[in-house]
Amino acid sequence: MSQRLRIGTVLTTVAAALTLAGPASAQFAPAATAPVHPGVMTYTEGAQCTANFVFTDAAAVYIGQAAHCSGTGQATETNGCDAASLPLGTRVEVRGASRPGTLVYNSWIEMQENGEADPDTCRYNDFALVRLDPADDYERTNPSVPFWGGPTGTSTTGTALGAKVLSYGNSSLRQGVTQLSPKEGSSVGTEAGGWNHPVYTLTPGVPGDSGSAFLDRQGRALGVLSTLALAPLPLSNGVSDLDRAVRYMEANTAFDVTLAQGTQPFRGGLLP
Repeated sequence: MSQRLRIGTVLTTVAAALTLAGPASAQFAPAATAPVHPGVMTYTEGAQCTANFVFTDAAAVYIGQAAHCSGTGQATETNGCDAASLPLGTRVEVRGASRPGTLVYNSWIEMQENGEADPDTCRYNDFALVRLDPADDYERTNPSVPFWGGPTGTSTTGTALGAKVLSYGNSSLRQGVTQLSPKEGSSVGTEAGGWNHPVYTLTPGVPGDSGSAFLDRQGRALGVLSTLALAPLPLSNGVSDLDRAVRYMEANTAFDVTLAQGTQPFRGGLLP
């Protein structure tokens, strides 16, 4: 398989690629043995990203990734209101799943269909849903973030300068060294009307980490890794606000999803 690693990279003025009753009440697999969970690799037409959170509704179980993971343009094309994307219905390989999932929502596609004109929304609404195959993969899934546990809910207030943030990336550039996947760092604040949270972590998100989950210090789902900045904050990452992304989706489509909270307790201690 050809492989492209996705994460967005932001310059000062130019962006470049980093690149039981139903599912809503389903019993998840144990975290220790579930092969599908936040932090697994996803492949969309060969482009590798990292899954973020698990979502459910009355009909299905979904796993999230970044919208730009299915982008078809150049690395510098990170404005979702004009960047090209693979269509809904595209098959997405989810590592650990028995069958490919299906791309059923992409914020870039939705914004273009809506004629979205707000520049902050266009630049930072970077969220997509992949529906897992119902035959076997719902019962192979657990919503807990590896190493950290949680999420405990969704952050609706963003993050402030210096606030602690946590993440779990799974870029294939790390050659399977899972000790390098957990990330801890600090927020540089909130910008773009609440849509973007610049952060510094050790280590920074790299190509292939795109879409990975970010938690705040309470273990709440904060956002989705979207970009790697070269200036004015070199090697910082941009995190697209999850609450805003989901609210945008629900305001403009028929989706009404619930973030699945982790079955593992959140532990926000320091990395060893």
